[in-house]
Amino acid sequence: MNLKSSNNTATNQYELVLEVSPEEFEKAINEVYKKESKRLNVPGFRKGKASRVFIEKYYGEDVFFQAAIDHLYNPMMNHAIDQSRLEVVSVDSYNIEEIGKEKGVVAKLIVTVVPEVKIEGYKGIEVTQQLTDPTPAEVDAEIERVRQRNSRVIAVEDRAAQNEDIVTIDFDGYVDGKQFDGGKADNFDLTLGSGQFIPGFEEQVIGHNIGDEFDVNVTFPEDYHAETLSGKEATFKIKLHEIKYRELPELDDEFVKDVSEFDTLEEYRKDLESTIKTRKQRAADADVEQQLIKGIIDRVEAEVPAVMVEREIDEIINSFDMQLREQGISLQNYLKYTSSSVEELRSQNHQRADQQVRVRLGLSKIAELEQFEASNEEIDEEYKKLANAYQIDVEAIKGFVREKDIRKDILNQKAMDFIKQNASIVEKSPEQAESKD
Repeated sequence: MNLKSSNNTATNQYELVLEVSPEEFEKAINEVYKKESKRLNVPGFRKGKASRVFIEKYYGEDVFFQAAIDHLYNPMMNHAIDQSRLEVVSVDSYNIEEIGKEKGVVAKLIVTVVPEVKIEGYKGIEVTQQLTDPTPAEVDAEIERVRQRNSRVIAVEDRAAQNEDIVTIDFDGYVDGKQFDGGKADNFDLTLGSGQFIPGFEEQVIGHNIGDEFDVNVTFPEDYHAETLSGKEATFKIKLHEIKYRELPELDDEFVKDVSEFDTLEEYRKDLESTIKTRKQRAADADVEQQLIKGIIDRVEAEVPAVMVEREIDEIINSFDMQLREQGISLQNYLKYTSSSVEELRSQNHQRADQQVRVRLGLSKIAELEQFEASNEEIDEEYKKLANAYQIDVEAIKGFVREKDIRKDILNQKAMDFIKQNASIVEKSPEQAESKD
């Protein structure tokens, strides 16, 4: 086989012309004859016993041509692509231009290739990173959450409802003298001061005693989610059944011993500080990476072929389908429940897919510009990681994960690490970050 020509015919598109010699074509015909002859009937011969010469005389010289072409298809594709040294995304068309025993085969392929990529300014991308040192208030808030989880709920019999009490009430709401949907409930537990109800409601429950029946008058906010109620005055008829409060454990060493492995409050606070710092650092690192990824996307100049984006959408939907199946839901049922369709799902993920393709193109170009390499040792290590993750043999992994894909992943990761190392990171407090937003 020989690549006769390779011509750029359009943006991201090439025409490849491949020749198969008469000898190679003859060999392919002989190989398919051994299989195909078993199903052909030739008068005077038992089925499968006729020689190739008699079969070709009876059915025509080209009787095995199509089967031979099918037999050669994958080797022809791979040979043409390898010889062209193009990074082919898809084979768009495949035509046989010439065919015959004496002249062999001439095939023409139209292929889409990875686009030319330009990227500048990837060194020193400016990003902001929030400071990760925990504040005393954050540690206090974490301790308070633990105290809340370990609190006791105690019934109140001898006083009126106060802020932060838990009251059990019946309520029945009216607008313009008529009940409205969602405005009625019995034995509803409400924490006063939580802001769970519309402004003014909870404040009017404070001061009432068990058994009281009273009205609460409020006005729904103008931006209330139900348009039929927004801005309307409403009256709720209330009956108060129970008053309870949460008794929090004392914040001392005994409390610490009950909820942790530590003996003193000081030790516990230090451990919480470390835990919060680690959590904030991970979140800050993830945020920085997202900013850098956006920086790459913004700097990539390329005409991305539609087929690359469509294939990325396929991957996103396949991954989503697997996640649904792990939860016992099929993609079909999900679409049914959400009144959606595969087409809508694809449309919703188009921008995400385009960005993911651009990120990989950008990283690949950076790896090329910086002349990064992936050693055989690094490739072997990646194969071992995959084998451990899937709990199968390394050789089995090599059977369905191509080395060039492993190499590309390694180079892309090196490019991402390079961008992080060369980024211009400005540290800001959470307050500064919020003011910028």
